[in-house]
Amino acid sequence: MASPNEEWHRALDGFCDDLWLEEGLSANTLESYRRDLTLFKHWLAQQEGGLMAPFVVQEMQLQGWMANLYQVRQASGATAARSLTSLRRFFHHQIRSGRMAHDPTLRLDSPRHRRPLPHSLSEAEVERLIQSPQVDTPLGLRDRAMLELIYASGLRVSELVGLPLSGLGLNEGVVRIMGKGNKERLVPMGEEALTWLQRYLAQSRPQLLADQPHGALFVTQRQESMTRQAFWYRIKHYARVAGITTPLSPHTLRHAFATHLVNHGADLRVVQVLLGHADISTTQIYTHVARERLRQLHARHHPRG
Repeated sequence: MASPNEEWHRALDGFCDDLWLEEGLSANTLESYRRDLTLFKHWLAQQEGGLMAPFVVQEMQLQGWMANLYQVRQASGATAARSLTSLRRFFHHQIRSGRMAHDPTLRLDSPRHRRPLPHSLSEAEVERLIQSPQVDTPLGLRDRAMLELIYASGLRVSELVGLPLSGLGLNEGVVRIMGKGNKERLVPMGEEALTWLQRYLAQSRPQLLADQPHGALFVTQRQESMTRQAFWYRIKHYARVAGITTPLSPHTLRHAFATHLVNHGADLRVVQVLLGHADISTTQIYTHVARERLRQLHARHHPRG
């Protein structure tokens, strides 16, 4: 008969393996689930005077763990919510595997926390940023094409730099993206981005590669694929050139893409598809961004604001 510790190892391995197989989650995401569950496992062993198998855990133990997160560990609402999500998914997996008959997380309330609004840029700031590269140089032309594409299509930085040449549909005006969980989506790029990409492909890319073949769309003067770190460095450089003082993150232009679409009346479901969000709740943050922008405009311009 397996010991409780062995039962936990088997259950955690099976849980993570199935998440990887079914959803294609990244190693970092899987490690986050494993870390949350391991913390609970160690706490449980201390509270019960010894470790119990995962499939005999009851609701009262989970309530005790959530209370411990808040009262002893002083965890934020976001951290507690993530821990509860890990527990829910883990015990749902135990039920699906036939190891448990009842869900001990069923009556646990999700922690309430205010999700911070993402930093974005105004349309004027985006315009200044995009126009900052010196397009009479190979690197400047490449950077202009990258900025145009990421803003026009709302790509993640990793999706932008990892875009293969074969993912570009110039005739259709779309890019084929392989996003999180190996889920493919087609995203329109718009006329402006298309024009700059064609210029980059005709003028800059052949110079950077010295006419050598390469599978990546965006390349460096070392004839290598562009990296996330290098592109992020270029964005910060162009922000300084453009005089932009708004806090930036690698997702700033992606946030700007979604925020400006919502501000101009785009349907939230459409924005969800374009961004590649699996859940509409992730996209709903942009309705709050739009409301906050309207509130600021009202306060600034209305005589009784």
